[in-house]
Amino acid sequence: MMARFTKVVFAAALVCALCLPAVAAQSATDLTGKHWLQSSQNEKLAFLYGASNIIAIEQLIAQQQGTQASPFVTAWIKAFGNTNWTDIQKKLDAWYAAHPDQLTCAGGDLHCLVTTKKFPGKVGIATGGGSGHLPLFLGYVGDGMLDGCCVGDVFQSPSAEQMLAVTKEINAGAGVLYIYGNYNGDIFNFDMAAEMADFEEDIHVESVVAGEDVASAAPSTPGGKNTRRGVAGIVFVYKCAGAAAAQMKDLQEVKRIAEKAAANVRTMGVALSPCIVPRVGHPGFTIGDDEMEIGMGIHGEPGIRRGKLEPADQIVDEMLEKIVADLPYCSGDDVAVLINGLGATPLDEQYIVCRRVSQYLAQKNIHVHRYFVGEFATAIEMAGFSISLLKLDDELRPLIDAPANTPFFKVL
Repeated sequence: MMARFTKVVFAAALVCALCLPAVAAQSATDLTGKHWLQSSQNEKLAFLYGASNIIAIEQLIAQQQGTQASPFVTAWIKAFGNTNWTDIQKKLDAWYAAHPDQLTCAGGDLHCLVTTKKFPGKVGIATGGGSGHLPLFLGYVGDGMLDGCCVGDVFQSPSAEQMLAVTKEINAGAGVLYIYGNYNGDIFNFDMAAEMADFEEDIHVESVVAGEDVASAAPSTPGGKNTRRGVAGIVFVYKCAGAAAAQMKDLQEVKRIAEKAAANVRTMGVALSPCIVPRVGHPGFTIGDDEMEIGMGIHGEPGIRRGKLEPADQIVDEMLEKIVADLPYCSGDDVAVLINGLGATPLDEQYIVCRRVSQYLAQKNIHVHRYFVGEFATAIEMAGFSISLLKLDDELRPLIDAPANTPFFKVL
């Protein structure tokens, strides 16, 4: 419970810290992390004191009027409600020391994160989806990956207006590519944002919808609609598209590469415990302490089999059997592997999974070019993991290896 609490507080604090410069956006010069680090302790505390008073006033007015406080006020209270100003200052010092000029918010909206680095003629890449999946989506904005993202409430899509704000902010004259998961709310709002960007802002937007969860639906027929869920494998799509955009390829070429990566990645997960959406206050499903469910989605969508817990090697073998057969991945193939913890699975246990993945693929004569092990797309505090494979070729391999530097993802 304490680990979950710490994780939630840190995530909220991170978002607030990123967006504090937006509080002062009405001044002649926007505040950045560099300004924060150059300020004295008294200046920092004075800023926090003033911001806290403004927040307290807004909260009081909202209570008196029976309305909901702004997202900034809600996020601040969630992150810092029981924290003294000195400790808040230390959190911000730590964050800005690492990322002084890397990230900011679009239009002062806490839910809309964009890079501060803009290169004329570069394709902008944006994503988004519901909160509750850190480091998806906020953690992948940065060099060699995404240029912006927006998040909605927990497990809820961001609005079309928020996506448009991100689109306007990251457009550098070469158009914008949306990459997002195959969920109805996201599809509806991203499509609407793309139309608004075209008609209102004259920004050309293309979209790639990622859906690679082998357990969620049968493979689509050639030219047919993909009905599979998008899960952790979307990180591979971000990586390839981000690297292509960094090479200053045009919009259609970046889209083609993103589609190629999406078509060559497959994922399956297993859940050992449920997650609790804070607003709901109780688990979204129940599962016994001695049970597991193979194929469960990152929102608690039903899997393909529930049964008693089994040894890790046995679970991995069952999952890989379905993943490998689906594309299919064949003897002699080169792949990248992503082992993803769902939120409450320790890193050492993820490496146990990685060990068996390595053994299984070696037996199939499938060569692993690169491993990524950690938390990439979580489901709040769900226990479990997923495995993603990306089939590589001479085009995708260097894109996977290309440098990337974001708060939660680095390839050096």
